[in-house]
Amino acid sequence: MSRILIAEDEENIASFVQKGLRANGFVTTIVADGQSAYEHARYGEHDLLILDVGLPEMDGFEVLRKLRENDVRLPIIMLTARDSVSDRVAGLSGGADDYVPKPFSFDELLARVRLRLHADGGDGNTESTSVRVGDIELDLRTRRVTVGDTSHDLSAREFALAEVLLRHPDQVLSREQLLSQVWGFDFDPGSNVVDVYVRYLRKKFGAERIETVRGMGYRLRREPR
Repeated sequence: MSRILIAEDEENIASFVQKGLRANGFVTTIVADGQSAYEHARYGEHDLLILDVGLPEMDGFEVLRKLRENDVRLPIIMLTARDSVSDRVAGLSGGADDYVPKPFSFDELLARVRLRLHADGGDGNTESTSVRVGDIELDLRTRRVTVGDTSHDLSAREFALAEVLLRHPDQVLSREQLLSQVWGFDFDPGSNVVDVYVRYLRKKFGAERIETVRGMGYRLRREPR
């Protein structure tokens, strides 16, 4: 059973992540500052660290730097509200294994946790690194989707929505379900953001592949009509 250290000072986010991970069979520990994150990661027995950038006492980049300088090879997934290219590069070039911008869907975070543990041999999980439905294939590592012979880059939100739809082909998913799974703890039930991102995906998947079910939600078809 894999042990995951969650370094996050926002209590609602830490609780949200812990609840989801425990429901999926992981053992979790929460710390709320950078010094504690560093000490637990260096001296504790954990299989992966979920590390928020904006920690008090010592920020996530500093925790990452000190751990790698001390040859701690623990897989690290960075969490941050900063979504600029420079911050992503700073985290990954500093030795982070992955990077998830806030707000995030739990399903995306869970997929990345499993991928990192599998790559590190942490839990023996043999889950595929891609999801395929018909001629649509989503690469969970690169966030690229291939439709037939054409590949497209996806934004973090497009990726999360695509993954949920592809994992539930031919099922009707309500807007509320999609909001909860893709926008997680930070969703507004009255928002039309699902409709906006469905339009984005239709441009890449083909308009006929994501069907509107009036009064109910959306359905990804295995095959175009």
